[in-house]
Amino acid sequence: MSASGYDAVVVGAGIVGAACAADFARNGMRVAVIEAGIVGGGATAAGMGHLTVMDDSEAQFALTNYSRVLWTELSQLLPPDVEHYPCGAIWVAADDEEMAEVHRKHQFYRDRGVRTETLDSGALGAAEPNLRKGLAGGLLVPGDSVVYPPCAAKFLLKDAQLIFGRVTGITDNAVQLENGTRYSSALTVIATGTAAAQWMPGIAMQPRKGHLMITDRYPGFLQHQLIELGYLKSAHAVDADSVAFNVQPRKTGQILIGSSRQYGVEDPAIEPRMLTAMLRRALEYMPGIGKLSAIRSWTGFRAATPDKLPLIGRCPGYNNVYLATGHEGLGITTSLGTARLLTDCVMGRESAIPRSPYLPERSHALHV
Repeated sequence: MSASGYDAVVVGAGIVGAACAADFARNGMRVAVIEAGIVGGGATAAGMGHLTVMDDSEAQFALTNYSRVLWTELSQLLPPDVEHYPCGAIWVAADDEEMAEVHRKHQFYRDRGVRTETLDSGALGAAEPNLRKGLAGGLLVPGDSVVYPPCAAKFLLKDAQLIFGRVTGITDNAVQLENGTRYSSALTVIATGTAAAQWMPGIAMQPRKGHLMITDRYPGFLQHQLIELGYLKSAHAVDADSVAFNVQPRKTGQILIGSSRQYGVEDPAIEPRMLTAMLRRALEYMPGIGKLSAIRSWTGFRAATPDKLPLIGRCPGYNNVYLATGHEGLGITTSLGTARLLTDCVMGRESAIPRSPYLPERSHALHV
């Protein structure tokens, strides 16, 4: 059995696949999205939903900054269940060494037109009274915001045809489902996170496991997304388990607590030792968290590449199959930018930022 008439078929209804579908539809394409599980499941459901600008590299900055602008433009159209919350973020410095990093980041962002504000110890305490005393300061990024990712993915899919089923084959002109249905299309996008390796075995990408926990509702306890500057150190580690202080206020009044990172782990089960280490780290920065009631914890796997950049563009060896994966912990932020770059690529248009750093054929993207 075959079905035709689609200009594009997107495999994966997470935030990245949904964003691709939305941007294709915005450009007049008839789009089908194929999902084996649930909309906004997988890594999307496991994400914190922080829309942030990052400066790990010029390419990472370009994509996160571009994407955050697109989210800001979209924010007025988002329905209430997406819970868009322009709370801003503070990178917290524990000591003078980390304050030096605050000043470096501030200069980096200012040079590229992103508004930030340095906070001394007193200003940090005034902004977040529940932080422990004695922290050196921080960097306020007022343009950062938060969304609830599963509902954001659902919203972005509103103009696409959603099809549930397991994909068993992908060729240059069709996608085959387990039930025998074959969907022909001039364009296929693989946006399945870590599962993309099933169709592109040469991808240098691995799953990164993370734990999260959410509390009951405590309005006013936390005002901004807070991230320790030590997060950057642990985020670079690829050969050891690590945790970092990362907490987020939800529009509901709940507090989302992170974060942990593990490579080489396939079991999705919650690991008490990792959860305990993560909570102990949070208590070091915000002791009052110990008095809050947690209602749920969970894990997820993010698709990580060696150079910390996603794979966006045509699959090597194919003419009409494209990748949109490898976003690791920045998939929510970069979903809209990824979609716009991919649309520009397939329509032969110039992009607002260079596409070359994210192309799948780049030197660090494939195993050799």
